[in-house]
Amino acid sequence: MINDQQNYLTNDQDDEISLKQLILKGNQWLQYLFSRWIIIVIFSLIGAALGFFYANYKKAVYTATTTFVLEDEKGGGGLGNLSGLASLAGVDLGGSGGGIFQGDNILGLYKSRMMLEQTLLSAVDVGGGRELLVDRYIAFNNLKKGWIEKPSLANLKFKVDTTLDNGVVFKTDRLRDSILGVIVADLNKSYLNVTKPDKKLSAIQVDVKASDEVFAKAFNDALVKNVNEFYIRTKTKKTLNNVQILQHKTDSVRAVMNGAIYSAVAIADATPNLNPTRQVQRIAPSQKAQFSAETNKAVLGEMVKNLELTKMSLLKETPLIQVVDQPIYPLKKEKFGKAKGIVIGGFVACFLICFYLIFRKILKNILA
Repeated sequence: MINDQQNYLTNDQDDEISLKQLILKGNQWLQYLFSRWIIIVIFSLIGAALGFFYANYKKAVYTATTTFVLEDEKGGGGLGNLSGLASLAGVDLGGSGGGIFQGDNILGLYKSRMMLEQTLLSAVDVGGGRELLVDRYIAFNNLKKGWIEKPSLANLKFKVDTTLDNGVVFKTDRLRDSILGVIVADLNKSYLNVTKPDKKLSAIQVDVKASDEVFAKAFNDALVKNVNEFYIRTKTKKTLNNVQILQHKTDSVRAVMNGAIYSAVAIADATPNLNPTRQVQRIAPSQKAQFSAETNKAVLGEMVKNLELTKMSLLKETPLIQVVDQPIYPLKKEKFGKAKGIVIGGFVACFLICFYLIFRKILKNILA
């Protein structure tokens, strides 16, 4: 036990000596740095000047934010029971299956190349004229300055050829597609941010940051509009097709039934003074037309009922997207302050020069 106590005292003395040496060594390094204060001050001033010029050169960033609530029915309820009963009767209402987009997949849709390209090729009102967003992007990023020596890029036009099914369709062009691909990648990396601020809620926030205020707001508005319309159109596409088919068949059956009714009356009008011994000329065609009318009437009743059930299913499947906040001018502006640039630039330069001086001193001691 005595040996343990002696070892403890010895270790404690070693720790005290090490701490004392550390303090003395630190004082030596501080004295060394103070002896080089002119170099440190000069480099700190240079760093502060660079920070000032960076803050002066750095463009302000504008943020356009849209927040909306997505309410998506997911089966169940009274209408789900109607769908189950209708399926037993052989009627497909189209509302019982799983959707193409479930949960947070709409967030990925906002960053998809298709949606971003469609938005870039959207025309917006700028200064009293119409301009494609992709041309606006190229303009405020000064991309054409680097394209002057390349005629194929300098003469590149992003003209939309036609539109089909609310989607942008343009002729295939390898060069234009590659440029759009680069722009889309840059948008996903530096401009666009889509999140759910609260995981427990259905609110979705879309932020677009750009140095051009007009582009930030216009791109945000166009992207939210295109994605939400595509989302609703895709979610309800199957049931909407069923409604259109049932509507067409219902109209056809109604037209046949009306034709049979008119045929029965026309037969009676065509034989006003019919010979009693020739009743076959009126009764047989008339009863045939009446039978056709009654049959089509029964079929029409069932089809109208199925049509209304399918329309109810379409209403159920249509998601509710309610915009809560949307960007308005002036947008939120973030500017790298000059004072902040001076302080950060000076501090970073001071730290680097101190690190360099210490490293050089240690290297000299080792070599000595």
